[in-house]
Amino acid sequence: MILDLRPLAQDLAQRAGDLLHPVPNRNEARRLLLEEIELEYPALGAAQRAQVVDWTLAWLEADDFFGVEYVGNAFAASGEADDTD
Repeated sequence: MILDLRPLAQDLAQRAGDLLHPVPNRNEARRLLLEEIELEYPALGAAQRAQVVDWTLAWLEADDFFGVEYVGNAFAASGEADDTD
């Protein structure tokens, strides 16, 4: 039987405000999400837990949960064109 893990990831993403508040960075969020999954779903294997965390982080990043958005070279002097293409 194949278990659909997406609902687990979606549930974690919806509860992220409570589970991950305040979280300084994505690596810490990954660690906390893995701990939560181990507590709630101990029967899941390591690969399944990693997949759920990856999906959860992807949803959180799409919602700008971590508040960091890449907008070019932040260290370029103002007025200079960004030549990262």
